[in-house]
Amino acid sequence: MADIIYTFEGGIYFNITNKCPCKCAFCIRDKVNAIGEAKNLFHDVQPTFEDVKQAIDSFGFKGNETVVFCGYGEPTNAYDCLIKSAKYLKEKYPEMYLRLNTNGLSDLINEKPTAEEICSYFDYISISLNAPSSEEYDKITRNIYPGKAYDAVLKFTEDCVKTKKRVRMSVVDVIGEEKVEKSRKIAEKLGAEFICRSFEAGR
Repeated sequence: MADIIYTFEGGIYFNITNKCPCKCAFCIRDKVNAIGEAKNLFHDVQPTFEDVKQAIDSFGFKGNETVVFCGYGEPTNAYDCLIKSAKYLKEKYPEMYLRLNTNGLSDLINEKPTAEEICSYFDYISISLNAPSSEEYDKITRNIYPGKAYDAVLKFTEDCVKTKKRVRMSVVDVIGEEKVEKSRKIAEKLGAEFICRSFEAGR
């Protein structure tokens, strides 16, 4: 099995699935098999919660770290495992700060509203906006929900903001300065923070 927990630039990351409804034009997993201290981030078999629990128990956390669920897939594609893992971490390490990096398509993936439950366990939600319009979003993400995905991302973001947790939307600088600024205004209107990530830096 591939690495479930790995470190990258001093951060601790969880890689609980490789499934994703998008095939983004700039996705790093199309270029390398792993990043940071990980040896391989492509699972031969989908990890179960027991696999993740064992990885947590073996890792040796201090308990007050920031942990990011991200990896080489969309974490909400393994929704039950995601929630159980976050719950287990919070019970074992109450001071741990949990962040979810997501494409914001959880409601479509899981066919139900998910923001409230996610935000009950995660302290910080980082959502990939990727583009300032539905047409551009579909083009750059090549998602399996064309015509529906973009609005779902906005709704998920809005629902997360309502929980009063910290919420951020992001784009990658390859979309150009004008679209970056349009995206910034969308994030601000929804009440979320905004960041433009560097494609060259990989973050």
